[in-house]
Amino acid sequence: MSQQQTKNCITLRGSAQIICEYLKFAINSVLFQRGLYPPENFKAEQQYGITLLISEDPQIKSFLTNLLTQSEEWIVNKKVSKLSLVILNVANKEVLECWDFNVQYEDGDIALSKEKNETVSSKDLKKIQQEIRDVMLQVAATISYLPFLDCRCSFDVLVHAKTDCDVPEKWAEAEPISITNAQNVQLKSFSTNLHKMETVVSYKLVD
Repeated sequence: MSQQQTKNCITLRGSAQIICEYLKFAINSVLFQRGLYPPENFKAEQQYGITLLISEDPQIKSFLTNLLTQSEEWIVNKKVSKLSLVILNVANKEVLECWDFNVQYEDGDIALSKEKNETVSSKDLKKIQQEIRDVMLQVAATISYLPFLDCRCSFDVLVHAKTDCDVPEKWAEAEPISITNAQNVQLKSFSTNLHKMETVVSYKLVD
């Protein structure tokens, strides 16, 4: 955990780190659950009191590290509204599934923020981790109802940021996401009282 997170006092930076840590584990969990990469490419890690799987593929690790390092900065500065994990059919680039991670900005503990002279949250870290664990268990359970992906698939992550952001080199403007005959499922949310994270999966209904 970050040195900036102390008991019952979470800074904006610390909260953004909690959000991005969740995103790392959630994205990896989806990649594993949806079978985009072989199971042997993943290793088990204990987090939030449960066992989660993380890809050991160097390219995926590098991609997610760069993505989430940049996203953390933008979340601290309230520049991001959501991130979207998109799963596509390699053959025809059709979008089969989209995981939206919606970020909402909250006020934190107003009295404590005045005392500290910065925006902070007094929410208990254990309570936040319990909420995240509940979401992660739901992510893992989606395999029971999401359609089987019977084609070679790839993924991308889109960051929905404000237009005044400094966009890193090699990042490109993305086209809007559209899924034909889509079904949406809202998962549980969690909050640090500085950021609220809502997770929604949209998928193509199989005829």
